[in-house]
Amino acid sequence: MKRSRSFMAALSLLGWFALIAQFYLMINSGVAPVPELTIRFFSYFTILTNLMVAVCSTTLWLYPGSRFFSRAGTLTAITVYILVVGIIYNVVLRLLWQPHGLQKIVDELLHSVIPLLFLLYWVLFTARRRMDWKQCWTWLLYPLVYFIFILGRGSFSGFYPYPFVDAARIGIPQVLVNALGVTGIFLLLSLLFIGISRYLTSTQK
Repeated sequence: MKRSRSFMAALSLLGWFALIAQFYLMINSGVAPVPELTIRFFSYFTILTNLMVAVCSTTLWLYPGSRFFSRAGTLTAITVYILVVGIIYNVVLRLLWQPHGLQKIVDELLHSVIPLLFLLYWVLFTARRRMDWKQCWTWLLYPLVYFIFILGRGSFSGFYPYPFVDAARIGIPQVLVNALGVTGIFLLLSLLFIGISRYLTSTQK
């Protein structure tokens, strides 16, 4: 328990630092009014998911008995979400820009360091807790609601947080194809983690 709380404490501090620093950098970019930039900040799946990780980590650090965040299903779903953040960025988006200074540090924390650390936490403290296959369908609700939100807001604001969901540029049909591909990544990772947990728990008997 002490090791788990120490891990969550470190992850929590890293997560809040990265989120606050990214908000500071965005607000000071001056590319749009502050209210619009604030909405844009919370329009990124990366930000929302890292916020989820930060809240989860802080809760398990300060209140390790949390009935919601200590559940294997909750921790595994968040692991899947933050790993998708890392995979999409490092495979698709990393080469689209070259950040420097504080922005580079923040980028690495949000897209690489924190996903890997949360995965490590899952391996060390969650992997041997059995889960049901059907849980994976519930885990898709978060990305589905996010997708509907960014398409809806983008249709009247003209702002799309990622190029592969930019309906104004690539069209709705291509956006739907891209969304289907990302959904496949969510589903495959979910089934993989559930399968690992079921295998590990079966070997303990």
